[in-house]
Amino acid sequence: MSDVKVRIDGREVTAHEGMTILEAARLVDIEIPTLCHSPDLIPSGNCRVCVVEIEGARTLAGACHTPAADGMVIQTRSPKVLTSRRATVELLMAGHTGECVTDVHTDQCDLRKLADHLEGGAPRFLMRKPRWYPIEEANPYVRRDMSKCILCRKCIGACQEIAKKNVYGIAYRGFASKVVVDFDDPLTTEVCRDCGICIDYCPTGALSKPAKRGGVQ
Repeated sequence: MSDVKVRIDGREVTAHEGMTILEAARLVDIEIPTLCHSPDLIPSGNCRVCVVEIEGARTLAGACHTPAADGMVIQTRSPKVLTSRRATVELLMAGHTGECVTDVHTDQCDLRKLADHLEGGAPRFLMRKPRWYPIEEANPYVRRDMSKCILCRKCIGACQEIAKKNVYGIAYRGFASKVVVDFDDPLTTEVCRDCGICIDYCPTGALSKPAKRGGVQ
């Protein structure tokens, strides 16, 4: 396997052919934020938080799925990149209708951490009809609060690629899009027993372990 040389934030980086920009940046401890990405899952580029600016390119590129090519000159924190990231996070926060302010677990929300890191204020985008769903607590293995979901699809990837169970999918379109079970049914399947992989990958707390009831968690 041959190497490629790229310049990231002024630093020359030697990466293996086939590596993504995100992987190349991490070789030299340049941190590019992500929400939908995990090294265990196939890159999807859904959240657009990891965008970077490539010299000569017309648009910003998703670092998690764009291969590093020899001679690339990349900026991870240019004004254009930071403006785009802040706008993306604002949009995600505007549609993320979980009660973050009063939630005792808000410090575990990756979206909230990213918003604080980018020094973003309250979202400027007002939703006419906030995305809100009742909390699903009937399943003894997974508690679902889909009002906190940001449609990153990590739960889908983890369930399909790691657990090999294919419980989740995406339904509806546009702002109405939702991660669903079957035909948007409650999560009642026993296939989730003693699994919890989707919970581990959820960045916002939309999926969590239920409180103990009757000796079952």
